[in-house]
Amino acid sequence: MTYKFSDDQIAIRDAITKVCSNFDATYWLECDKTGNYPQEFADAICEGGWLGIAMPEEFGGAGMGITEASIMMQAVAQSGAGFTGASAIHLSLFGLNPVLLFGTEEQKQRMLPPTIQGKDISCFGVTEPNAGLDTTNLQVRAIKEGDGYVIHGQKHWSSMAQRANKVLLLARTTPRDEVKKKTDGLSLFYTDLNRDYVEIQEIEKMGRKAVDSNAVFYDGMPVPQEDLIGEEGKGFRYILHGLNPERILLAAEAVGLGRAALKRAVDYAKERVVFGRPIGSNQGIQHPLAKNWMELEAANLMTFTAAAKYDAEEECGAEANTAKYLAAEAGYSACEQAILTHGGMGYAKEYHVERYLREMMIPRIAPVSREMIFNFIGEKVLGLPRSF
Repeated sequence: MTYKFSDDQIAIRDAITKVCSNFDATYWLECDKTGNYPQEFADAICEGGWLGIAMPEEFGGAGMGITEASIMMQAVAQSGAGFTGASAIHLSLFGLNPVLLFGTEEQKQRMLPPTIQGKDISCFGVTEPNAGLDTTNLQVRAIKEGDGYVIHGQKHWSSMAQRANKVLLLARTTPRDEVKKKTDGLSLFYTDLNRDYVEIQEIEKMGRKAVDSNAVFYDGMPVPQEDLIGEEGKGFRYILHGLNPERILLAAEAVGLGRAALKRAVDYAKERVVFGRPIGSNQGIQHPLAKNWMELEAANLMTFTAAAKYDAEEECGAEANTAKYLAAEAGYSACEQAILTHGGMGYAKEYHVERYLREMMIPRIAPVSREMIFNFIGEKVLGLPRSF
């Protein structure tokens, strides 16, 4: 299969690259050092109308697909913005997909336009410290009370919660021991993140300092009935519809950042002279970089194959998971090799590649581990017995 972008898709890539050109490596280095959110960058993306690229036109979006969104996010990461830039806008592109698919018309009209316009900032409330990847074991409770619910419990790794005014929250409305299937009894809400009832503690981490990650403690936060998405108890099914586009977008970003690292390594290998010649003339430098290029291109093909299948409404779980795995591994290898190519200077912040490596750990870990992807492929593609 040969994947070729249309003229319109190439125009999207070029337009995003032009926007990103206003935010150079020094800008992103400063964000990484200070932890300051890249507000100017986020504003530029929002002003261009890019947040709604994959949302229907009737809600103020562009009516395009995950393919175009992936082109956009790959261009962001590849510009050198990496996951600091990508994560600043990532959730707005796909996070409300369950609302689009399962929300009422009133909910769509109320919830989608403010996100597309950048007026609402959302965070995810899914992961919990004692559940990890076992989403069916979530403990946060949504207790029916009056005309709505109250939320109790702790969520973990809620990115952007320091800034968010909205949360897409998955909580248990029926205790696990009272449901026939462990996937039942979880309900999905999109509601105000009411700081009168939550405590938000930032998690210090190794990379992407400018985009906060948090532990969020809910203590009786009220949620009105009209903020329940779909039917009570079916939230697990709804949240699954956001998983494949998330993996595809993350894969595109990982390839983009891997390409940024590869370019810096190649440029340095051409310029750095040792023993009277550029180090790029040595096969010990040249061959690993050539391998990086091949791995990134292969991962990119799988990424856009998955995107095309998703947009065609075809089953794409295997492709989306495979793309996420291959892109994260290829990107990591490229970032590591970029540091090794720079030698000692690769360890210096001013050459940027050490930041790339730290940020590239994100797609290797999240939103699903490599091992769980192996499990998925083993069971769903190869037909092997369930291993967990």
